[in-house]
Amino acid sequence: MREIKFQAFVIKHKLSNLGPNMHWAGIDSYEEIVDVHDISFDNGKIDYVTDKDGDEYSFADKSLKAVRRYTGFKDKNDREIYEGDIVKVTNGAEELGGVDTGIGKVEWLTKWGFWNVSKIENGLGDLLFNGYVEVIGNIYEDPELLEASHASK
Repeated sequence: MREIKFQAFVIKHKLSNLGPNMHWAGIDSYEEIVDVHDISFDNGKIDYVTDKDGDEYSFADKSLKAVRRYTGFKDKNDREIYEGDIVKVTNGAEELGGVDTGIGKVEWLTKWGFWNVSKIENGLGDLLFNGYVEVIGNIYEDPELLEASHASK
């Protein structure tokens, strides 16, 4: 059975070591990906999420920027792969029948009902099963990785 897990890209307004005095350090907020402990829905849409510390983030107050699903897969280094991760497809993937090596983002293809790496015509499961994928970042914290890969083509 596939584990159902989520992560959230949030804006935090306190650092544990600085607490409410972040402004003295010249910081008023920062962005971070956190593991989601609980999700609350309102009329079928995400109302808010909480992290393991009980901190709450919502789209209404703009502290919640995105929620991403766990694919149920791990990369060749045993790292969990989430929607929006940027992965490097490594040498050897072409053995799967025309799969290019390179960098792409993990996305759900509703039409076909499987996880995929953008710009690659094979399902993510095929790539993972054969150990051809490595997480190198995500679209929220490292968008330049994806932009650089598209600019070089």
